[in-house]
Amino acid sequence: MKNITHNIATLFLLLLIGCGNKNNAESASKEATDSGIIVTQAQFDTNDLMLGSMEQRTFPKMVETSGMIDVPPENRASITAFMGGFVKKTPLLIGDWVKKGELLVVLENQEFVQMQQDYLEVFNQLDFLKAEYERNQTLFEEKIASQKNYLQAKSNYEMAKARYQGLKEQLQMLNISPSKVEQGSITSETAIYAPIHGSVTKMNVSMGSYVSPATEIMEIVDNEHVHLELTVFEKDILKVKKGQEILFKIPEASDETYKAEVHLVGTSIDDAKRTIKVHGHVENEDGGFLPGMFVNAMIMTDTTRAWSLPSEAVIESEGTSYVLKLTGKTDTGYTFERVAVTQGETYDGFTEINATDLNETDQFLTKGVFDLIGG
Repeated sequence: MKNITHNIATLFLLLLIGCGNKNNAESASKEATDSGIIVTQAQFDTNDLMLGSMEQRTFPKMVETSGMIDVPPENRASITAFMGGFVKKTPLLIGDWVKKGELLVVLENQEFVQMQQDYLEVFNQLDFLKAEYERNQTLFEEKIASQKNYLQAKSNYEMAKARYQGLKEQLQMLNISPSKVEQGSITSETAIYAPIHGSVTKMNVSMGSYVSPATEIMEIVDNEHVHLELTVFEKDILKVKKGQEILFKIPEASDETYKAEVHLVGTSIDDAKRTIKVHGHVENEDGGFLPGMFVNAMIMTDTTRAWSLPSEAVIESEGTSYVLKLTGKTDTGYTFERVAVTQGETYDGFTEINATDLNETDQFLTKGVFDLIGG
């Protein structure tokens, strides 16, 4: 019985001691919170923490937009045939690079033969018809031949000459040499050559297939000069001017930010979408950009001067932004106060700071804030 009483007394004493220790821990925690966030010199050095002051920086006003990489119309060629024909030769594949004037495809059609025969026939008639016209003109002027014969000879010659010129133009458009036809060389083939240099981006035919004049045989795109085609909403268009800087990313391909410049602003609004087109020139055209790439862009329309800190110095916690302001420094460490601020614009690694109780003489923790107060 004596042992049981002793054990109960001992347990009660331990409970009293435990409660006392808990109250002391809460008091110590409260004192540490009231005095701010304390960082020892060893912690500061080990974690490469840094101090800094606010500074005045220029922040741009941005208009958000999107669009795509494109090329000028003169850098894109849709290859079609002047006359239909069967594909006899096509040495190219998608991705092949071609030079201006290089052979693209050879077409074959018996209609080409008939056209050359017609040309050769009228060519051989011209000398006779011209001589007949000149003879009747002389006789008419000497009042020997009738006006009817003279006008008939003139008409025959003029019609033959017009047909000759027309057929000659058609042969040249087919890349068939009229001079060779005049020498009796007739072919059933015609060749199509590259009008620009660039890469083959579409190939719509194969050996033996028939192409009509309306069929696109292939497409060639020259990527040496690419530009941005952006779409800006009506509410922002008055802010956009020629010469403004553009920052853009290609989200599907890279995290890198590229630069461009507003070159042209459209003059008409799309009635359905209430948008307008903005044309931008890319600063680095050798960046491997391809037509059709989707871009997200920011157009810098204006600038403001504001107090700022490195973006790393500002952290958001439970919906509020904070910075750590230095309130004390001793030989053994630093004391920081957590100060709520309002963030403004962010640009080039710095964030605009809006707070009435801070000034340029205050010092802040600019590196390692996240490790101290979390997010």
